[in-house]
Amino acid sequence: MEKIRLSKLMSEQGLCSRREADSYIEQGLVFVDGERISELGTKIFPTQKITLAKGAQAQQQSRVTILLHKPMGYVSGQAEDGYQPAVTLVNAASRFSEDKAPVRFTPNHLKGLAPAGRLDIDSTGLLVLTQDGRVAKLLIGDNSKIEKEYLVRVQGKLSEQGLKLLNHGLSLDDQPLKPAKVSWQNEDQLRFVLREGKKRQIRRMCELVGLKVVGLKRVRIGQVKLADLPPGQWRYLRENERF
Repeated sequence: MEKIRLSKLMSEQGLCSRREADSYIEQGLVFVDGERISELGTKIFPTQKITLAKGAQAQQQSRVTILLHKPMGYVSGQAEDGYQPAVTLVNAASRFSEDKAPVRFTPNHLKGLAPAGRLDIDSTGLLVLTQDGRVAKLLIGDNSKIEKEYLVRVQGKLSEQGLKLLNHGLSLDDQPLKPAKVSWQNEDQLRFVLREGKKRQIRRMCELVGLKVVGLKRVRIGQVKLADLPPGQWRYLRENERF
């Protein structure tokens, strides 16, 4: 059996992100088989037991995850081409009045707050912003199986064969897409459920079958729904909510 870098194993086991793992190791907050490890780059066997000290657990519990209803005209991540990043919408005044989470907003909640997934500038709906590497890994890690649901308004005619191709059989960037669930929601709107998120994927899929997307809204990520969260407002992910 081969030894593996401790931070990599911690990430694979869902304890934290690799960046967080390195930070905890440096702080002396990681134990392997009961022995404190504080040297970066330490390698261990996958069968050894990793535990986090209470200090690391407390740091994790203080990290927030925010659900934002992103309007059009905002980019998900870094500012680009003069457009504002979605995180600029997160402030005390724009918090959803119906948010029942027992958390008081502080500027600390903006430190390291990053999008876990993208939503195009001309798309709206649910965007997850998190300080928690575990949440990011769950939603956008290489092995993520979390479903994302979209309502997509389209123009053009879609044949039965075209609908079958949207469900499975299309390729983007010379790579076959994973099977999707695509069905008509009403006469001009499709419902897409995907388990991957290539750049502008839905718009490009629709182009391949002769459709033009005129509106795209993400309404669900895993078990978490956009529901009645108004555009431009946000709320905290509740303790009892799971993606």
